[in-house]
Amino acid sequence: MIVTPLYAGLLAIWFLVLSIKVVQGRGHGPSLGDGGDAGMLRLMRGHANFSEYVPLILLMLLVLELSHVSIYILHGLGGTLLLARVLHGIAFSFTSHWKFGRFWGTALTFLVLLAAAGLCIYQGVLGHMLWCCTHIPEGVE
Repeated sequence: MIVTPLYAGLLAIWFLVLSIKVVQGRGHGPSLGDGGDAGMLRLMRGHANFSEYVPLILLMLLVLELSHVSIYILHGLGGTLLLARVLHGIAFSFTSHWKFGRFWGTALTFLVLLAAAGLCIYQGVLGHMLWCCTHIPEGVE
């Protein structure tokens, strides 16, 4: 297992950056919630959005890696996820209206989510089919 830890670590560092931006925002604004401050809400949503998608996708990446999916596919998914989350994070935490980052960050995150889900389903069906074909119940000849 060499791919998932790489992207988990890189994404964790980016999550820390987003977390620091929220903490900095709290230094200038409300200590709890957004206090009606649109800028604070934006920082909070950029941070929360990351935590809503990344754990599930990393879990699927790990499942795929343990299922011996091609390292190229794993790096494609992991690299695209990292790019997506950086674009989205910049759009929410470092700019006020960077539509390019928000759009492509979201679109690429959805693409990786869908691709990883599809590959997990495929691996599950394939694994079940292979198991059924190689395990004959007792008493059946």
